[in-house]
Amino acid sequence: MEITLINLQKKLPLPRSRIKKLIRKIINAEGLQGAGQISICFSDDALIKKINLKFLKTNSPTDVLAFNFDNSKGKAILADIMISTESAIKHAAIFKTKPEYELLLYVAHGVLHILGYNDQTKVQSQLMRQKEKKYVN
Repeated sequence: MEITLINLQKKLPLPRSRIKKLIRKIINAEGLQGAGQISICFSDDALIKKINLKFLKTNSPTDVLAFNFDNSKGKAILADIMISTESAIKHAAIFKTKPEYELLLYVAHGVLHILGYNDQTKVQSQLMRQKEKKYVN
């Protein structure tokens, strides 16, 4: 699995090795054994807002965007994830956690989306939150 981390922000240092280890942990635990590539771009709210508007027609920033480009039904991953470090910093203050912890939750959230999990219903959202915390903790 090739993992590329792109840092387009300066507000939060990236724990690169922890991020890559987390991604591999999730992929292995979820039973995906194929090859693939995941790129994660860490940005500010302004850039993620532009991407959110362009691709999802939502004119606001968000914490995580995940785009899965693979059509091989679980045999490989080809995906881009975008994460707002500003959101991680804001939510850390709200939830009384550390920004790095929030950032790792966002990474887990994005990877779970790539693997087919959704959070559109209350039940789906609860399952994703449980898995995020399980993998990050």
